[in-house]
Amino acid sequence: MIFKFANPNKFLRISKFLFPYFNVFFLISFVYGLYLSFFNSPPDYLQGETVRIMYIHVPCAWFSLMLYSSIAICGFFSLVFRHTLADIAIRAIAPLGACFTIATLITGSIWGKPTWGTWWVWDARLTSELVLLFLYVGIISLSNAFESKSKGDKYAAMLSLVGIINLPIIKWSVDWWNTLHQPASISKFSSPSIDTVMLIPLFVMTLSFLFLSLNIIIIRIKSEILQRKIDILNSSKIN
Repeated sequence: MIFKFANPNKFLRISKFLFPYFNVFFLISFVYGLYLSFFNSPPDYLQGETVRIMYIHVPCAWFSLMLYSSIAICGFFSLVFRHTLADIAIRAIAPLGACFTIATLITGSIWGKPTWGTWWVWDARLTSELVLLFLYVGIISLSNAFESKSKGDKYAAMLSLVGIINLPIIKWSVDWWNTLHQPASISKFSSPSIDTVMLIPLFVMTLSFLFLSLNIIIIRIKSEILQRKIDILNSSKIN
């Protein structure tokens, strides 16, 4: 079933239909999320107003991991099934994932300064997140390092699969090692260790980031598809 939607032209038709709805959903959830985060949720009894950074930091951290997982899945389909759309998706998602990772590191540092008393420590969670940024940069660099796009796509897909080993390290680093980073507050939906008045804004902001990501990915994939079509036309003219 999934191969049915792996055609670039079919993707363009589907994304054209979905794109306006994603824009509307993003605007509504983002505005509502900001209201809940900054005006409706209380300050933390320990961290005070600093806790509001969580509503940006945590969704960015989640998406830095989820987008890399998406890239790794695309890398698998690229190497095994030779799907062009998977290669295009890797090129489209990697820069966005890198931006989320940078935002995670920056907001984490801002949050860490008043909480830990320092902007940065070589904590297991922070260090593995920094490694994730290097992996994103490596994928982007490999994608554009060769004159032949197919060769760049192949090596980028390979790196995406190798780098997936870093994801469980990021996820469970706070459980495996003694780190400054706090343990997970939302380990399961049935009994999260965070109050509902803070949990709801967090998920609304996460939802807005989801629609924002989908919009950006659609735009980048469409651009890459059109660029490849132009390259094919130019190549045929030269030949």
